This record gives sequence, C-alpha cells and structure tokens, in this order.
Amino acid sequence: MKTKAIKQSGRFFLLWLAGMLLTVQAFAQEITVNGNVKDNLGETVIGASVVIKGTTNGTITDFDGNFSLKAKKGDIIVISFIGYKTQELPAAANMSVVLQDDSQLLDDVVVIGYGSVKKSDLSGSVVAIKAEEMNRGAVTSPQELLMGKVPGLSISQPDGQPGGGSTIRIRQGSSLNASNDPLIVIDGIPVANDAAPGTPSALGTINPNDIETFTVLKDASATAIYGSRASNGVIIITTKKGTQDKLKVTYSSTYTLRNPYNRMNTMNAATYREVMTNFWGTESSVYNLLNQYPDQATDWQDEIFQNGLATDQNISVSGKAGFLPFRVSFGYNKERGTLKTSDYERYTGSISLSPKFFDEHLSVDINVKGTINNNTFADSGAVGGAAYFDPTKPVNSTDGSYNGWWQWTGTTLAGHNPLSLLYDVNNAGTTKRSLGNIQLDYKIHGLEDLRVNLNLGYDVAMTDGDNYDVPNSYRTSTNTNFPNYGGGATWHNLRRNQLLDFYLNYQKQIDAIKSHVDVTAGYSYQHFYFADLNTNRSNVMPERDTAVSGYEYNEEEQRYYSTTDYRKPYEYYLISFFARLNYNLMDRYLLTATVRRDGSSRFSEDNRWGIFPSAAVAWSIINEPFMEKTHNWLSNLKLRLGYGKTGQQEISSYYGYLGTYTTNTDPHSTYFGHQLMKPDGYNPNLKWETTTTYNVAIDYGFLNNRINGSIEFYKKDTKDLLNTVASAAGTNFNTELTANVGSMENKGVEFNVNAMAIQTKDFSWELNYNITWNDSKITQLTATPNPDYGMAVGDRQRNQVGYIPNAFYVYQQVYDQNGNPIQNALVDRNNDGSITEDDRYISDKSPVAKVYMGLSSQFIYKNWDLGFNLRASLGNYVYNGTFADNATLMNYSDQGFLSNLYADCLKTGWTAISSNEQKRSDYFLENASYLKMDNITLGYSFNNFTPAKLSGRISASVQNVFTITKYSGLDPECSAIDGSSWPRPRTFTLGLTLNF
Repeated sequence: MKTKAIKQSGRFFLLWLAGMLLTVQAFAQEITVNGNVKDNLGETVIGASVVIKGTTNGTITDFDGNFSLKAKKGDIIVISFIGYKTQELPAAANMSVVLQDDSQLLDDVVVIGYGSVKKSDLSGSVVAIKAEEMNRGAVTSPQELLMGKVPGLSISQPDGQPGGGSTIRIRQGSSLNASNDPLIVIDGIPVANDAAPGTPSALGTINPNDIETFTVLKDASATAIYGSRASNGVIIITTKKGTQDKLKVTYSSTYTLRNPYNRMNTMNAATYREVMTNFWGTESSVYNLLNQYPDQATDWQDEIFQNGLATDQNISVSGKAGFLPFRVSFGYNKERGTLKTSDYERYTGSISLSPKFFDEHLSVDINVKGTINNNTFADSGAVGGAAYFDPTKPVNSTDGSYNGWWQWTGTTLAGHNPLSLLYDVNNAGTTKRSLGNIQLDYKIHGLEDLRVNLNLGYDVAMTDGDNYDVPNSYRTSTNTNFPNYGGGATWHNLRRNQLLDFYLNYQKQIDAIKSHVDVTAGYSYQHFYFADLNTNRSNVMPERDTAVSGYEYNEEEQRYYSTTDYRKPYEYYLISFFARLNYNLMDRYLLTATVRRDGSSRFSEDNRWGIFPSAAVAWSIINEPFMEKTHNWLSNLKLRLGYGKTGQQEISSYYGYLGTYTTNTDPHSTYFGHQLMKPDGYNPNLKWETTTTYNVAIDYGFLNNRINGSIEFYKKDTKDLLNTVASAAGTNFNTELTANVGSMENKGVEFNVNAMAIQTKDFSWELNYNITWNDSKITQLTATPNPDYGMAVGDRQRNQVGYIPNAFYVYQQVYDQNGNPIQNALVDRNNDGSITEDDRYISDKSPVAKVYMGLSSQFIYKNWDLGFNLRASLGNYVYNGTFADNATLMNYSDQGFLSNLYADCLKTGWTAISSNEQKRSDYFLENASYLKMDNITLGYSFNNFTPAKLSGRISASVQNVFTITKYSGLDPECSAIDGSSWPRPRTFTLGLTLNF
C-alpha cells in the first residue's frame, strides 16, 4: 500500500510540475508588441489597422504611427491601411513597419495581341482600363465606359437613339474612304466593323457588365501584331471569367429616366404669326394660311418627344464547381426612347469556363455569349420635321383623313406631319447574335517555357426586320404604284465570322546575361461571310389579279407586289503569319520587334499579300544605378521609341479587283423578257493602303507612383489611300471606282496624368486628366502631284491637298461696318463680277477637334464615393445647316404651305435669302468647342448587411449633366454639317448592386 501511495504521489507531482512548466512557458510566450508604422517616404501612417491574424484582437496606430498590443510568439501581425499593400509579419517585441503604396501600375499584366505582358515591360503605346476605373452610371453600350478616359481616344455619340452606336477614333483617322474605325477584338476574336442591319455597331450587342478590361493599342509597335485593319488602332476587350474563389452571386439593377430637355431654336406660334404677318401683310395668301386655325398653337417638338424610361437588370454567378471555375451571367435591358414610338430591348447571356488540367499545364478557356436585340426604330427625320412644321396647324385632321393626322395637301414640297412620320410607319427589327471561342493553352511538359496556343472562335449575327408605311397614311397616298396601300421593305441578313489562331510562345529568364526573352510566332485564318435578302414590296392587297401600274399579280406573288427580290451573298478571307520578339535586358533596355504578313481576298493575287513590320525600344532610366538616389521621389522614368507599318483593306467593295455585273431588278425594265445586266467598275491593281507610324514617349511616376502618366508624340503617314475616283473616260462604267490614290499625314501629342491626390484612413481623392492635340492634312490626291486638285464631299465640304480631310467649302460672307452680315452679299473672290462656284474657298476652320481632353475625379469618404467625368473638345467647327436652310421668310412664297423659322434669323434681320450660294456662306460656320460633364455619380457601399452578410452598393447618377458652348445649335457634339439630329437626353439613374 505504501509503495502504491508513493507511486501515486509521484505521478501527481510530475503532473503538477508539467502543468507549472506549461503555465510558465505560456506566460513566457506572451509578449507585448510595440511598433511603429510609416510609409515608404518616412511619413507616419495614422489609423492603420494592426490585427493578430485569425483573431479579432487588434488596434490602430496613433497620431505618431505607434501601436501596442498583446501577442504570443509565433503570432502573425497583419498591418493594413487603405491605399497601401497589406503586410503580414511575425510578432516581435519591437516592430518597425514600412508600408508600400498599393500601386501596382508598373507590374500590372496587360493583355496585348496574342498574349500578355507586364506593363513595366511595355515599349509601345498601350493603355489598359480596368472595370473599377470605367465610367459609372446608366451605361448600356461598351464604348460609354471609355469616354474621356484614354488620351488619343475620341468617342462621340451621334444622337439620342436608345441603344445607339458611337463614333470611335484613335488618333483620328488614317483614311479618306476606307474605314477609320479601330479594330475591335473581343476575347481574342477580331470582329467585323460591318454590324448587321438593325445593330448600331459591332459593340452594340455586348453587355457592359460582362467586361473586365479594355486595352487600347495606339501606335504601330503595339498594333502591328494585327497587321491588317490595325491602322486605326486596336481595342481589346476581355470579359469576366470564372475564379478559384467560393461561389459568388452578383445582382445589379438600374432604373433610369431620360429627359429630352433640349429643343431646336425655332419660333412659337405667336411669334411666327407676328413675324410672317409683318413681312407679308394681311392681304397675302400667307396671312390666310396663318389664320386657317386662328387660335391654334402647336409645339411640335413637345408633341414628338416623351420622357424615356429604362431599366437594366443583370445577374451573374461565379466561382468554382469541383475542378471547374465558371461564370454565368444574364442581362436584360429595356429602353423607351425619348422620341415617340422608339423602343429598345436587349437580352444577353454569357458562359465562361476556365478549367486547368495536367498539373495546370493545360489551360482551357471557353466563352459563349448570346444576345437578342429588339428595336423599334423611330424616324429621326421627325426631329427636324417637328422643328420646322407650321406651329399654327393642329395635330389631328378634322375629318379623320390620313389616319387622323393633319397634312398639307395640294403640294409635294411640304413636310409631313411629324406625328405621321412616327406613327404611320412600322419599322422594327430583331438581331440575334452569338459570339464564342475555345482557347487551349498548353505548357509543354519538361519544357515549361514553351507554350502552344490554339484559339477557335466564331461570331454569327442574324437580323430580320420590316419597314412599311401604314395603309391610308399620307405617305401611301403619294405612292404611285400602291395608292393608299403603300410599300416597304423586309430584310433578312446574316453575318458570320470564323476564326482560327495558332501560335507558339517561348519565354525564358536567362540570369547569366540578365535577360528575359519572350518570342511568339503564329498563324491566323479568318473568314467573313455576309448574305442579305432584302425584298421591297407592297402591303397586303385586298384582291389578287388586280392591275397596279400596268402590272398584274401572278400566282407566285399572289397578294403582294414585289419590285425587288435582292439576294447578295459575299465573303472575304484574311490569312496571316506573324511573329514578335520581346527582349528585356537588365530591366532597363527593352526591345519589341514584330512582323506580320497578311493576305486579303479583297485584292488580286498580284497584290494580295502585305508585310507589316514594326520595332520599338524602351529605356527604363529609373532602373539605372545612377538613378538610385532619386527613388525616394521618382518612381518611374521610361523613354519609348517606336516605328511600324500597318495595313488597311476595310472598303465597301469585296471584289473591287474583279469584273462583275449587276442585274437590273426592276420587273418593268426588261429586254425581250430578260433582265438586263450592266458591268460594274473594277480596278485590277487595287492593293493595300499602308500607314507608317513614328512614336516618341516618356512615362513618368512620382512618390511611389501616386502620381504617374506619360507624354507622347506621334506621326502617321498613310500612302496608297483607298480612294473613290471617277471612271476613266471612254469606259462603259457609269460608276466610281476604288483605287490607291493619294496620301495623308496625321500627327499629334498626348499627355495624361493620374494622381492619388489625398489618401488618409477615411478619405481619398483620385484625379485623372488627359489631353490630346491632333492635326491631319491631305498631302496628295492624284497619281502625280497636283496641289490644286480636290474632290467634293457632299454639298459643303471638300478634300483638298494641304487641308484637313472633309474641310468646309464655302462662300465668304460680306459684313456691314457694324459687323452684321449683309443678306445675299458674298465676296467675289476671283473678281469676275459674279458669284459662282469659283468664288468658294476652303475654310481653315476644322470640322474635327484640334484638342480634346478628359478629366475624371473620384472621392471616397468611408463608405461613400462621389465621382464625375468631364470631357472637352476645342477647335472644332460645325456648319449650322438648320440655321442656313431655315433662316429666310422668302422660302414660302407661292408654295402653298408654311414652315417655321430658325429663331436666330431675327438677329440677322434677313428676309430674303434668294440663292443657294447664301446658304453656303461661311457665316453659318460656328465654333462648336464644348465642355461637357458626362456624368456625376454618388454611391454608398456596404458590407455584412443583414444576417445574410450581403455586400453591395447603392448609387444615384446623372448623365449629360451640362454643356458649355458658344454653338447656337442643338448640340455641338454632332456631325460637321448639323442637320437637326435627335438630341441626347439628360438621364437620372438609381442603381443597386448586391453580392451574395
């Protein structure tokens, strides 16, 4: 017993001793951590979060950047603060922490053609915009995300049509008659600029909510990898993909009111009656027309416009299912246009799968996008029609004729009732589009530096639509073939684009010579196919076998009278071989060399192939040893030089080098019962248009890149312009030809700066500014130099050697001693005693902006954010065609109808513009420079809301906030010849985003 007791006592003692030692050890492991946090400039960081990892035990730094907390040896201390990179450090009694700015601009991976590269290794002019940097607000088309964000990139919306496209220019255009649109590449698929009928643009069917990044390639060293079609720059769109994270559901919703606040400057009924009566007198026929309805006053612009309502609903699910990262999204957009009868509806869906196999050696990306666009098109001519329709006339007819709309009768010169233009037409179409690809990227086992990439893609769009006059409308009453029934057109269109890209990529870090080599070589095949079936026919007739204009229905036509059954399939191919070398020596000296050989079926075998080389070098001066002492304030300094050639073959003719024939489609015009055919003009010597680009740039960054940007100088010389010229005398062609004639020059300067102006614990202010100066000039228009040769462009513009493309071609106005224009007085510039075409001159006032700029700002205070985007255009002029064509009371003499007047004609005192020459006077050239606030957005972000721990954001925004301009017309952001476009509305939007 005694022995047992001793053993038990011994065990108790050992347990007690072990417990005491463990307790002592635990107390010994607990330490007090005292530390200090500064930024890389040595400034104390106030309010930084200091937390023991995996716990809620933490504190924040005081006004001196100091902190103190209890921890144990082995604990990890996490130090974080907004705008800085989070650091994780082992706990120690004394800690001195230096936080680095969370600015990874120099190391961001940028998507370029056939691959990606670190931004610090770029030698060309490339700008990448991420989702969080894009414009916010009621954005329904991708191009709206970029407006004012990129130097050298100009985006303008032509009108207020819902779902409408935009004009996109990178460093202005390089062509006269070929396309000036940039090449758009969506997830590796270059898409055609020719959007299907009923689709506003190539981007019109992409859901902006699916876009992850834009990359804009501007100079030839960056774009030459795409060779053909890259003369006008490249915009690469990368859509959102699946992730390795846990399942995430995002729902976003916006509700928008679009207000058509702007109006054409015309007279109201009272002023119009007074002005016309004073001029014509009370005994005139004009006076009788004015008082046909003595108490009537109609504001036709109010009659055609309405508040547009819109909603945009999007839901996406992303994450990883087993081994499969995925993202699925669905979007619905509905817009009622501000012009009555206009309507837009879009359904979008996308699926992205990104699995990896064989120890992540094989990466597979599968992307499929689908879109259905439903458009009800309103006749935008109703805008000008409403502005100048007689305000003393009623909307509706008293006898119900012409479907109830009041109309002028007895004259074919008068305009139609603006409401009739909208409601007496059935014009609607549906576009179905699918775009997708599968991309396989394989790192060779045992030779992981070598990758093999295969990309197979497609883009298919089909459209169907009708555009018919409503029976018994005024328009059908004037139709000689189908009186009171009217006609129209039905269209069925197919656009198909098939792609195969294959390339090898080899990357190797060679430490022995401090070099990094990145080599890419590949092959590309792309086939474009287009087919149109357009039928012009009447509305349904009540009987068959009824003679209409001497033509009887046959059994096949039955109840329709068809004038045109037009089938036009056409196609073209692009086949390319390309190679690129990126070489980095000591992170200081960079070289990019590219060559692409393109073959286009648009040219004959003798001229089919074009070779487009480029080279760029860059010197990262900041990485030189002698720059080390500047690193405390200078974070980036790089010099870039670039040279390259790119091609152009985007012309309207697909077989311009072949002799072809066109069949006459008029059933009334035959030769012994057979349809006639006529030869088309062709040019067997057609070849590539080529643009040579030179680029010099400096990239800079200060204070660990909190302030960064670049300044660039560029020059583009285009030769062998794909130009439209008249057929040679003696040929049997009665059409114009496309030929390689002429050259032009384009040069400019770009500057941008991005700054994190203020950054504290609760408040930050980020500012971004860019400005571009550009100048274009035609240097040759004939095969042999002829400085006096020029070509008319429309009625008031001209292409002339030594001038900007599409320069204004006008008469010179005469003014009195007080500076007022004298009516019908123009300068006889050639002193021949009369005003003729020879007295017109080319104005030095530019139809495009010489300078354009963008300014965006983002304020964040705790969970609140406030941002705005400003955009300016300077030095551009617009010919105010609405003023010129509607500024005289004499237009209405002895014509049996009245039209309203441009109100500013009262300022001139003009009453009798009696010649077309006066309507082409330079008096109507107006400075259309402007400053616009595109949007302003206020948002509030939240986390862990409700037990479900939702995160998200609510926002309110206004678009088209204000415009500052001297232009007297509706909107200075219009075509060079302003003909009363559909005004852009002001929009008010409420938005909600939820993350589950």
